[in-house]
Amino acid sequence: MSKTASPRTLGSDLARVDAHVVKPSEYKELPELTDEMLARATVKKGGRPRSANPRQLISLRLPPEVIARWRATGSGWQSRMAERLAKTPVPRAKTDL
Repeated sequence: MSKTASPRTLGSDLARVDAHVVKPSEYKELPELTDEMLARATVKKGGRPRSANPRQLISLRLPPEVIARWRATGSGWQSRMAERLAKTPVPRAKTDL
């Protein structure tokens, strides 16, 4: 007998929160925003800081066995592959004489 997966939940009662209608009396509980409060406010941007040397996306076709061998090395295989490529000397371009 196979077991069906249960849907994931956030662990909160969002339906109850969505159904709540704010009453005029609840607005009285909120403090008035003053100029001093707004002056102390800071805006924080989310996410990572921008890299000085960001990586570039390219498309590269590799044989399946090469990809399988690198994937078999575990998590972080793409970074290890990039490090190995960075250490490998670049062959000179052939010139027609």
